[in-house]
Amino acid sequence: MSYNDQIIQDNIDYTLFSWSKQTGLHPLNIESAKGVYIKDRDGKSYIDFSSQLMNVNIGHGNQRITEAVAKQMAEVSYVYPGAATKARGDLGKMIAEITPGNLTKTFFTLGGAEANENAIKMARMVTGRTKIVGNYRSYHGATYAAISACGDPRKHPFDHLSAPGFIHVENPYFYRCPWGTKTIEECGEMALRNLEQVLIYNNPESVAAIIMEGESGTSGCIKYPPFYWKKVQELAHKYGILTISDEVMSGVGRTGKWFGVDHHDVTPDIMVVAKGITSGYLPLGGVVVTEEIANYFDDHPMVLGLTYSAHAVLCAAGVENLKIMHEENLVENAAKMGAYIEQEVDKLKDKHPSIGDFRNTGLLGCIELVTDRKTKEALVPFNAKASESGPINKIAAKIKELGMFTFCKWNYIFIAPPLIITKDQVDEGLSIIAEGLKIADEYYTGA
Repeated sequence: MSYNDQIIQDNIDYTLFSWSKQTGLHPLNIESAKGVYIKDRDGKSYIDFSSQLMNVNIGHGNQRITEAVAKQMAEVSYVYPGAATKARGDLGKMIAEITPGNLTKTFFTLGGAEANENAIKMARMVTGRTKIVGNYRSYHGATYAAISACGDPRKHPFDHLSAPGFIHVENPYFYRCPWGTKTIEECGEMALRNLEQVLIYNNPESVAAIIMEGESGTSGCIKYPPFYWKKVQELAHKYGILTISDEVMSGVGRTGKWFGVDHHDVTPDIMVVAKGITSGYLPLGGVVVTEEIANYFDDHPMVLGLTYSAHAVLCAAGVENLKIMHEENLVENAAKMGAYIEQEVDKLKDKHPSIGDFRNTGLLGCIELVTDRKTKEALVPFNAKASESGPINKIAAKIKELGMFTFCKWNYIFIAPPLIITKDQVDEGLSIIAEGLKIADEYYTGA
């Protein structure tokens, strides 16, 4: 067995891979990564068009992070979470400077699921209430409360043992509006009416928080109506309910603003961050709260804790990551390249009838594939079985063959490259996706 094959075999023999049946796996054998490219051990490069899992915001291989981490480790690698470190204070201050309104204090975790888990606990502590309301088409992580809060079908194997106290409502998904509305605004109004009715049915005085993504991610980048976030918050506060914005995917510059809610002129009560806060170089997340919530814990114990909360090395990575984003104007580049991608995908729509819709905010976008634009029949159904997933599997295989890594799911192709991407690299990526779209077009049955 060759050296490269041995690496893959050891991975398969001694580790378990996420979200996968373990038989028949063919993982990429990655040797290095730089900028917007990853390279396998056979020397093949892949343009990374989804920033891995929408988290490598500054691109791959930035040695400034390496140097910052090494410097911190030379000073101190770990102290218990009750100690102060410069990296911890610096990162907390930097987050307070970029978050909207009076979101000023952060409780650090090791990732997004943990952050959502603790945000839910915090909302329950502060309000003295128990129920959490979320959207059906959403994803908040794979830990117990986080996956119970979302509607993603990955939670179905545990449905009979879901964490208690979670309620779900319809998204204002205008392309497939549950109420058959004619405008995105009307869809939003119906969704708000549905949300309030569900709150009333479930006793709003028992609801601690409404949790929503700042901007929708892996559920299909579903666009909120322009007023929706603001009116959800108004409705929540009418009943004394907190709002939690899950910015794990949409935060830290991904959408062309620092956070998804910045597109909606909203300051949530609690904001959850992760992924882009270190661009995936090290695991880190955080629960950012308003002054009012922080003040609650002046006289009430905050019974939350993690062995690695505010880990000095992880915080040092976060500090350097945010410095890079500021200095290289990556938030602005995300907005600029996002507009360019929208322009170019519009051109692809004219050539590929299988594109039913394209929803995008900055560099968080998704092509939705259909077999008929008029009926909007999905190329692959929601929560498709393996036997139904042939078309998207063929598309994903073609994209990989042509040298691209991106996230393909159901009838979605995601476009979420690192924030450093250039126009030439966008063109390179879209030319590969166009070849995948030719496969989707073969299944098109509409006029």
